[in-house]
Amino acid sequence: MSEIKVRHFFKGEYNIMKKTFAFISAMAMAAALLTGCGSSSSTASTTAAPAATEAATEAAAEKETEAETTAAAETAAASEVAEIQAKGKLVVGITDFEPMDYKDADGSWIGFDADMAKAFADSLGVEAEFVEIDWDNKILELDGKTIDCVWNGMTLTDEVKSAMECSKPYCNNAQVVIVKAADADKYQDKDSLKDLSFAVEAGSAGEAEVEALGLQYTAVKAQSDALMEVAAGTSDAAVIDSLMAAAMVGEGTGYSDLTYTVGLNSEEYGVGFRKGSDLAEKLNAFFAESYADGSMMECAEKYGVQAAVCEQ
Repeated sequence: MSEIKVRHFFKGEYNIMKKTFAFISAMAMAAALLTGCGSSSSTASTTAAPAATEAATEAAAEKETEAETTAAAETAAASEVAEIQAKGKLVVGITDFEPMDYKDADGSWIGFDADMAKAFADSLGVEAEFVEIDWDNKILELDGKTIDCVWNGMTLTDEVKSAMECSKPYCNNAQVVIVKAADADKYQDKDSLKDLSFAVEAGSAGEAEVEALGLQYTAVKAQSDALMEVAAGTSDAAVIDSLMAAAMVGEGTGYSDLTYTVGLNSEEYGVGFRKGSDLAEKLNAFFAESYADGSMMECAEKYGVQAAVCEQ
């Protein structure tokens, strides 16, 4: 082979090797890049996995906590009747409120509400125990478990119904204005009341009515105290329940010089238990039975409130 041909041969071989090396290098770089991307993705996946697992665990824990809370509430509600029966008494929160709850000559609690509470307790196989409460704190007393129910001519206001498990209405009622009989002719409508000073029970439906009308008032502990304020002349008027007014005001009562004039509203009485309590349902069934057999109406007639009793 001539020298020139040899040169050409080796030069061609060299070029082929150079191109081959460049191709292999390019392939190696591409492989490295692919490996790098795969590693990066793998790292991201590895990092994301624990975070996803942690989030799922937290979500599961929250659901479990919610389920336990719901179950605890349901268990507590379902055990109210059993709890009362276990301790052997139903503690009833009341105020001195004739003809619903008041004491006889021997100091025993009587009245339409008191007698019905005793009968209900008897149906559960327990005794009724009466505790006088500050009416303005009735929800706190109930939630604090110092009493088991509020049974005292309680108006079923929105506040009461949202805070308590309430029975069905058992009596109709109204808030009425009490004034001295000698002045009754002057106060026959709401407009005539604007210059009077009122006494009302704190936390009562009567207080809500005078507030709504923008009237001047003093809050007292009980409706009976409001009557005393008017009788003593320290207040011009009072607002109390019509059932109480019918029993305690006018001829033949201890307040014969007082009378009631303007009716401010119409409302209904109910009994309140702790929210979620099954005692409310139990009482509704008792009311229905006692209304059907006539014992509820017989009790109402004893205290002169038969016209106010709601059909059960």
